[in-house]
Amino acid sequence: MGKLIKNMKPYWKSIILLIVLLFVEVLCDLSLPNYTSSIIDVGIQNSGIEFATPIAIRSEEYEKIKIFMTDDEKNLWTNSYSLGDDGNYYIKDDSKENLKILDESFKTPIVIYYASSQMKDENAKKMPSNMQMAMPNAQEIREQFSNQLNAMGDSMLHSTAVAYTKSEYNALGLNTNKMQTDYLWKSGGIMIGATFIMIVAAIFVSLLAAKVGASIGMNLRENVFSTVVKFSNTEMDKFSTASLITRSTNDIQQVQMASTLILRMMLYAPILAIGGIIMVLQTNANMEWIIALALVVIACIVGLLMAIAMPKFKRMQTLVDKVNLVSREILTGLSVIRAFGREDHEEKRFDNANTELTKNMLFTNRVMTFMMPIMMLLMNGLSILIIWVASHRIDEGVLEVGAMTAFITYSMMIVMSFIMLTVFSIMLPRATVAASRIDEVVKTQPSICDKEETFTPDDFKGVVEFSNVYFKYPNAEDYVLKDINFKAKTGETTAIIGGTGSGKSTLINLIPRLYDVTQGSVLIDGFDVRDVKQKTLREQIGFVPQKGVLFSGTIESNLRFGAKNSSLDDIKHSAQIAQASNFIEEKSDKYDSAIAQGGSNVSGGQKQRLSIARAVAKKPKIYIFDDSFSALDFKTDVALRKALEPNIKNSTVIIVAQRISTITNADQILVLDDGQIVGKGTHKELLKNCEVYYQIAKSQLSEKELGINLADKEGN
Repeated sequence: MGKLIKNMKPYWKSIILLIVLLFVEVLCDLSLPNYTSSIIDVGIQNSGIEFATPIAIRSEEYEKIKIFMTDDEKNLWTNSYSLGDDGNYYIKDDSKENLKILDESFKTPIVIYYASSQMKDENAKKMPSNMQMAMPNAQEIREQFSNQLNAMGDSMLHSTAVAYTKSEYNALGLNTNKMQTDYLWKSGGIMIGATFIMIVAAIFVSLLAAKVGASIGMNLRENVFSTVVKFSNTEMDKFSTASLITRSTNDIQQVQMASTLILRMMLYAPILAIGGIIMVLQTNANMEWIIALALVVIACIVGLLMAIAMPKFKRMQTLVDKVNLVSREILTGLSVIRAFGREDHEEKRFDNANTELTKNMLFTNRVMTFMMPIMMLLMNGLSILIIWVASHRIDEGVLEVGAMTAFITYSMMIVMSFIMLTVFSIMLPRATVAASRIDEVVKTQPSICDKEETFTPDDFKGVVEFSNVYFKYPNAEDYVLKDINFKAKTGETTAIIGGTGSGKSTLINLIPRLYDVTQGSVLIDGFDVRDVKQKTLREQIGFVPQKGVLFSGTIESNLRFGAKNSSLDDIKHSAQIAQASNFIEEKSDKYDSAIAQGGSNVSGGQKQRLSIARAVAKKPKIYIFDDSFSALDFKTDVALRKALEPNIKNSTVIIVAQRISTITNADQILVLDDGQIVGKGTHKELLKNCEVYYQIAKSQLSEKELGINLADKEGN
């Protein structure tokens, strides 16, 4: 969770604005049930009359009600009204807001007066006028009605007082139907306005959340990519390519989605829940225990589901990695798989990985499918329980129908808030795991990095020297290279040959610092490569890997890969040297011909020649050919080396080769065996002095090609 929040820090301004909009949305959302309650209780049941205390009252009624008041109530009553212009009515002096307070003071005498008047009217109809009783005093009537008042409840008291106020308005000739219609229109208009504001706020909240989430995803992808690009081979060995792809795509997508949901759901839900609880308490429905019971049940259900599903959620990312790895291996090696007839085996391998992921996802999905039906059952059961309890309270006159409706709505809001938090809590662990995996990549410091103070030679000559070099791979016990000492001079060709696994490729990887030496030093022009900035160092090197690598684009864009400012003539010249111009010119688009991803639309030999041409176009001081001629036929090999020779006479050339014929003219040949130099010299010198070289040569060349008497050599 901390890692997810850390990614949001750069966007704190947008998040603050989002939180403000969330509060606006919640306030509007919470206000709607209150207006619904008012429409039911005031607009419908009380005919739009909001206050029990009349704003205007006839003079005779004004005096009669005072009979049922205490002395304090009479004083407040007298101070609250003033006589109208014609003396037939009294009008309320204070503002409407004060009527809410006065309602509580005058509600009881108004109800008593209204009830006693009703009783008196009923009695008057049943008995002669000469038998009608005199009006008892206020204290006697209060005592007479005390039991009934206590049994009525506040809701019924208010409705009874409103009934009197309505009758008084009718007596004054006021249009109560219009009052009701006006109240309904006003309340409905406010609800429509609040809904509109809520919709606008929700839209902007969603936009901001999506924008922040997308920005976080973009920055994470940028950070991961820029970090991975700086990785040396050591870090690339630590993180598999399949895992890095998953972390750069699926993991970042999980974090992006979780970040959006945090801003949209996780912040909204608690604000709504707290606001809902406050509003529930203000309804005075005294049914809060029902919500508490519902939340306890929710917590138990969610806890059970989480305990079952959480281990599977945590394992899901690892299984995605596995499917990605198997898919990549199969697609990359498809030609080999077909050649060896291993389609069935690989299909089973993929099916096993895919089935394992599918079972994991099905298990978690099946477990989580129980959540929504259970939650819906719980919410509907909660509504039924509230209605059942509220119906008794409404019958007792202590609760109004509108208040019950508002209580149900607020209860649903509270429950839905906790459900939203629950849903997010299910997604959070997977996103947290994804964030940790991304953080692991971003925080990985490259083992090869520039020093704080680097040296930049004024003029590179390209002299390469290995001085007492030892090297072993990270966490390995044995050295791959041991006590390597040699110098490759400018204008000369240094060849390296040896058996498979002798350390040839490892040795040349130390020059551009794809790995760093364990002991000793690699020098260029007398300066340790570790003291030179990596970019500066690699600008002087034209590297042709053992396996030709091309990028999607055109032939020209690939040849310009290391020489952006080269002219088209220079590009064509480099292609001619690499013996690539022939097949390029045969294409309809020539140098604008498309190259597919990985160079899959050109042959292995064409790919290798384009890789060589790319290095030649760069015009570096140091050429490194890592067994780059093996994919070429002998004729092309000879022609390429012949064309290459005059163009690299001012550069240092290092060639790793398997074929003796490629390096017979080299100025210096190094023979590697088990990570050590066991021979150093020219072709002829090594034939005489190095048994390893002689055995390699003997396996590839005839006696005539060797130029010595094999029998004499073997006899010696």
